Amino acid sequence: MGSPLSGTIAEIFLQHLENSHIKTLLDSKCIMFYSRYVDDIILIYDAIRTNPETTVHHANSMHSNIQLSPTPETKNHISFLDLLIIRKSQQLEIDIYRKPTTTDATINYLSNHPMKQKLAAYRYHIERMLRLPLNRTHQLREWQTILRIATSNNFPTTLLQKLKQQIQHQITTPTPTKNTEKNTKWATFTFSSPHIRKITLFRHTNVKISYKCSNTVAQLTKPTASRNIPPHDKSWVCCLTCKTCNLSYVGQTNWNLKTCFQEHIIYIKTNSPQLAYTQHILHTQHEYGTLAESMTLLKPLQHESMLLPCEQFHIQSLHQAGKLIPQQCPNDPNPLFQLVFSHPHHTCHKTEPVKQHPANRTHNPQLHTRPTT
Repeated sequence: MGSPLSGTIAEIFLQHLENSHIKTLLDSKCIMFYSRYVDDIILIYDAIRTNPETTVHHANSMHSNIQLSPTPETKNHISFLDLLIIRKSQQLEIDIYRKPTTTDATINYLSNHPMKQKLAAYRYHIERMLRLPLNRTHQLREWQTILRIATSNNFPTTLLQKLKQQIQHQITTPTPTKNTEKNTKWATFTFSSPHIRKITLFRHTNVKISYKCSNTVAQLTKPTASRNIPPHDKSWVCCLTCKTCNLSYVGQTNWNLKTCFQEHIIYIKTNSPQLAYTQHILHTQHEYGTLAESMTLLKPLQHESMLLPCEQFHIQSLHQAGKLIPQQCPNDPNPLFQLVFSHPHHTCHKTEPVKQHPANRTHNPQLHTRPTT
């Protein structure tokens, strides 16, 4: 990584060297052909006028920081980028070149990815095979290689044959270019299944759809963040228990439980019977305990839509067990809840005491005292 100008500056420098040094070799006919792509160079020299050692020595003497490592042709073959150039007696032929370390891995056909993304690699391979001037033998051999790669990645052969026919039709009968609108916009959807392709909401608009996948290697290998959140900092259905009579109040909140508990304590200390639990404490003059003593977690819930039915379930369960404070009147008995209560394996609601976080043990030092009225 570095400055975005690095590539441009390097290209300017290399073109300067080519104009000042390589151009003289081309003019003297020592080099018959010279071409460069980024840092890959291919050249054809006249063996009568020069030799490879002289050419490399001249190139390495252009600048002290440039040292070339030439690869001469072997058995009339030399590779340049993804091409294999073959020297014949009367002409040059080309073939597709793959490095020995190349693998056959592509997006698997059974992977949950858009079909365009799955076929992108094969579309490139087939279009390269058809557009390059390969002879019949090299083209058939490349086609067999593409089919072998596709088969190893669970692609059906008929799908590749159909794709090849489509690309051949596009090459032989090119479609006229359309005047696309400049204000075309793109909308990105997360690809979850092939059914998302059936979305036709933007069909007759200037909005085009692209897809992104969440099952990438980066997402699958990303370590999960382990966060030890104290229980009283979560949003749960909970109950508050009176320290004197052991009767409970059930409530649900979107706040964290510590904030909810502090709200009840403020109502008690200010003699404001706005909630059923504060009414019970103020009317009966009973004691309330600390956060760890009074509050109990009843049910962890991920969806807020389940808070109300879960709250009603525990209210009805405590009421039937005779453990609900009288200030909290339950609604009409729910027959589904009654069916659960009558099950022989049903036990009273399981509770989890709230463990007070060490940092908050002295937050309300007088919570265990009886309020004054």
